[in-house]
Amino acid sequence: MNKPERPPLAPRQIVPASKLSARVAGVLKATGRDFVSRPVDRLELTYEGVKGDFHAGLTRRSGSREPWYARGTEMRNERQLSILSVEELAAIAEAMGLNRIEPGWIGANIVLEGVEAMTFLPPRTLLMFEGGVTLRVDGANGPCRIAGGSIARHLGARRTGGGLDRQDAAEFDWTKTDLAFAFVEAARMKRGLVAWVERGGAIEPGEDVTVRVWEQWIY
Repeated sequence: MNKPERPPLAPRQIVPASKLSARVAGVLKATGRDFVSRPVDRLELTYEGVKGDFHAGLTRRSGSREPWYARGTEMRNERQLSILSVEELAAIAEAMGLNRIEPGWIGANIVLEGVEAMTFLPPRTLLMFEGGVTLRVDGANGPCRIAGGSIARHLGARRTGGGLDRQDAAEFDWTKTDLAFAFVEAARMKRGLVAWVERGGAIEPGEDVTVRVWEQWIY
């Protein structure tokens, strides 16, 4: 029996390694019962992530991002930190018709400035901080209505024609507001990165960051 012909190989591309520079515009920590974070003077990082942060841990439970596992399966936590950029936050806010989006509303731990199209940095990129910390990028953080709902809640958005009193607002589903849906589209490939700690230490605002992008083999 003749073996089936293999399809032709798709074109390959090799992009050379590069080095970029950035600066830490702010650091934040989520110490409550959800991902919303608040500015702090410094971040203390171990191999489990940010000490006391909502997303800290060597492992995490799988969710909708991992449909190949049963929901709740214990797995390696590659999403220890959320990294946003000043430039992309401004672009998202403009696309949504807002004056601003505070990074803590959507759970940022680190806000960088100076890297064009930061969310496009590929997996394995190293973020090497002046104070000694090294983070390894897992990949882009996809925008969702949960984060969009947090923006809507902080801005006090309302459904058209529906006012809410204080008690109702606490139970209101903010993920179904126009702003929540608008965020998903406006933040596509601008939502930032998730990363894990390769080398621990402390990060403070104002630090310089060296961004090392590996040679990329596009398959």
